[in-house]
Parts: sequence; structure tokens; C-alpha cells
Amino acid sequence: MNDYATAAPEAAPIHILQIVGNAIVGGMENYVVRLVERLPRESYGVFVLAPFESSFTDRLRAFGADVFITSITDEPSWQSIQLASALIQTRRIDVIQSHLPNAHVLAALAGRLTGRPVLATVHGRAVTTLDIEVQRLTGSHLAVVCNQTHFQALGIGIDPNHVHFIPNGVDTERFGPSELRTGALRARFDIDASTPLIGFVGRLSPEKGPDLFLRAALAIRAQCARAEFMLIGEGPMLKSLQGFVERFGLSDVVHFAGVQGAMAAVFNELDLVVSSSLSEAMPLAIMEAMASGVPVVACAVGGIPDLVAHGVTGWLVDAGDCDGMATRVVELLEEPALASAMARAARERAVQRFSLDQSVDATRNLYARLALKSSESNRVSALPRPTRPLRANGAPAKTPLSS
Repeated sequence: MNDYATAAPEAAPIHILQIVGNAIVGGMENYVVRLVERLPRESYGVFVLAPFESSFTDRLRAFGADVFITSITDEPSWQSIQLASALIQTRRIDVIQSHLPNAHVLAALAGRLTGRPVLATVHGRAVTTLDIEVQRLTGSHLAVVCNQTHFQALGIGIDPNHVHFIPNGVDTERFGPSELRTGALRARFDIDASTPLIGFVGRLSPEKGPDLFLRAALAIRAQCARAEFMLIGEGPMLKSLQGFVERFGLSDVVHFAGVQGAMAAVFNELDLVVSSSLSEAMPLAIMEAMASGVPVVACAVGGIPDLVAHGVTGWLVDAGDCDGMATRVVELLEEPALASAMARAARERAVQRFSLDQSVDATRNLYARLALKSSESNRVSALPRPTRPLRANGAPAKTPLSS
């Protein structure tokens, strides 16, 4: 299948085992939480294998999922394989869905041992070598979230019937525009409602480019002295970023907010969102900003050009182009009419093209197809094999086709 999963009859309840390769606060984890939240409990039983306890596993339990913990590595232990297989058997799992390559390995092994279909969701902009090896060896299915990954998978020869394009989606009811530019975040850092506030939303790790965001902030401040900046997220680069801020005298205007729970309210406090990532697929942060009616300036990597309509809902710049980011941000700060028009267009585009309901419905349809196929296969394999009559001495009797 090369596009959105088409409808198939659902047999309720369908039991899903989600195997996740990490349990931090990140885009993949948010995807899993929102999917689990949207699966109706009268039709689905949801079970989760995660590598450790965290706020992520707490959120999953709050939405009714049964969560189990085991080590999940590129080379899974026998204990992990045994636990996954036991869960599949005892919880009558119909479909196994994995997230990240290490989880794909465990899911594929357990799936082969128990005869259950495996759906590996690829959240990045490329199918990894490990994902390719596992898919070709075990025949697992891949769900990809952006066009670039979809065409890559087809281009390297993965069976089109095992590649499913299901884009990410955003809850456009939860994330919506507001006229208010005041709230808990601005109050926490004593930022006036009239102060232009530019946000970075994402993990503070190299692939997200938070250092590039700060370099752009230097150039923006040189042209717009009133602007302030907010980094929302946590990660391994925090200390080095704080050092950069102190070294260049930005401590009064650059704020580190950490992880925020009420992101819908956070976006309503921002005037602009900058995505300085060097690698992305279809980032939820950009989709949420657009649904909130916030213009975006972003590096044109991965699936971002499919999200941001250049010059309509925001601006795209080349990857790593800090000066380009700064120029586009300043342009929007100096032209409020343009920024307002882009904000309205961003909201409209998110509602029309990136609905979370559409993404979840496509995933549910795929679950139903895989569960139905698995059920039919298991029924065939369970049929008794024909036996040959025995001679008096216990040896098989000859038949017209035997010699």
C-alpha cells in the first residue's frame, strides 16, 4: 500500500502492543500518547512495553494503557524477547506496533515467534539500515510519516504492500489561536505582553539545532532590541547553550523554560516559532504552532516543506542558515500585517490538511487490515493436517501418489 491506509472492517476488540524504544519527552513519545488517547477503549485493548518508567509511561497509564518495563536494545536480551512473547500470548495481541529501530528488532522477533503482524512506525526522515534489515528478514510492515521517507522506502526496494504512508496529525481543537499573549510562561520570566517573543520548541540535542537558534537570536537582537527568546524543552545540550547565552550577554533575553505540559497555552504566548532542526520528518511542534495560528520560520529539511507553505504560512530557509532565519524573523516582526496573514493561513492549512483524526483513522484502518489478515492466516495454520492410514506394523500405508 503506497498511501493512506484504506478502510477495512474492524473486529472489536483489537488488542495492540506498542513497543517503544525510548521513554523521554519527545516527538515520538507524544505521537504514541496521542494515538493511545484517541483509541476508543470499547474497540481496543492497548498494552505498552517501554524501556523505563517516566512521565511518558505515567501519561500512557492515565489514558488506560497497561504498561510493562523491559530493556529494549538493538540486540534484545532473551528476557525481553520472552516477556514480549508472553504478553502477546496472554493478552491475545492482534497487532504489534514498534517505535524506533531498537523496538522494531524486539517486535519483529516476538512477532515471528508468536505469528503476529508487526507494524514499525518510522518517525524520522529516513528508514535506518537496521529497520531495512529487520523488515527484509521478517516481512514486517513500515508506517512512514512523511513523503520523503515513503519514497526512500520504495526506492530501496521494500515491497509497496508493506509500506504505508500515514502522516502525523495535530489536534486542531486542542491547539487553536488566541488573542491573549499573556500567560504563565510570560509571567514566570517577567515578559511583557507587548514584547516580541520567539520560541524554539524541541529537544535540546544537536539534530534539533538549538545552538543555531541562539546564533540567529544574536542577529535578531542586533536589528530588534526588544525581542526575547524562549527555549522550550530539555536535553544534553542545555549546559553548553546556557554557556553560550552567558558568553554573549543574552541572559536577560533568552529564557530556558524546560519541558512544558500545557503546550496549547504555551503556543498562544509566542509570536513566532523557529525550527532550526537539521533533521526532521513531520515535526509535531511545527504542526501545533500552525494549528495555534503562529507563523513558523523553519529549515527546509525532511517533511517540513510539506508542512510550511513558503511565503504563505511562514518562511523556509536552508538548513543551518542562521542569517536567513534572522532575516525572516525580523521581517515578520516589522510587518505585523504579514505576520497576521501568515498566522491565519497556517491555522487554515493545519485544519484542512493535518487533522489528528485523519491520522488516527488511517492507523485504525491499518490495524484492522493487519489483524484480519493475521486471523485468517492463523485459522489456516490451525487446520488439521491430513493423515495417511497406517499398516498393521504401524508404517504409513501406500497411496496412489506414494512409492
